[in-house]
Amino acid sequence: MKKLVFIISLVASCSVWAQGDIEAGKEKSATCAACHGADGNSVVTQYPKLAGQHVKYLEKQLHDLKLGMSSGGKQGRYDPVMSAMAMPLTEEDIADISAYYASLPQSEGSTPENVVEKGKALYFAGNAEKGITACAACHGPRGHGMELGGFPKISGQHAEYTKAQLEKFRSADRSNDLNGMMQDVTKNLSDEDIDILSKYIGGLH
Repeated sequence: MKKLVFIISLVASCSVWAQGDIEAGKEKSATCAACHGADGNSVVTQYPKLAGQHVKYLEKQLHDLKLGMSSGGKQGRYDPVMSAMAMPLTEEDIADISAYYASLPQSEGSTPENVVEKGKALYFAGNAEKGITACAACHGPRGHGMELGGFPKISGQHAEYTKAQLEKFRSADRSNDLNGMMQDVTKNLSDEDIDILSKYIGGLH
């Protein structure tokens, strides 16, 4: 019985550690604020909002960015700025920073009226004729994603950043998506489709 209690306590303590320390993450994120904002809501639209993103997704991106640097871009996710920033981070640093940003509220985004109709159709129904899968199938009706499935929250994100990532997935410049799913989804998206979806998702709540 004592052994069982010890094991349960050990698992619980490991689980807490795995979630990261929010206060420690706040301190460690000081250098991140220049691009991502002090509250995780970047002002410059080419940089993503990190506030409110799933912990596990944030952790995966930081690990992938480190791998991108150490492998010379052959594995993981390579970005000349972020991969260099991620390289010195320890496992604990990654857990803490991810926990901190996940704990913050995301600022609201907006959707231009002229893309609502087409954006809604693409997001919720896709386009069977073009072989485009509905975004809502993985990211949910409100764009909140699903942490256990590895699908990130995309609602409220800057349209410029979302557009850039969709284009990178389409060209395979970014390939750290789960089972290549995003590469498959984006390969049939036109430039117009990407523009519409990026703007539509920006105000999806």
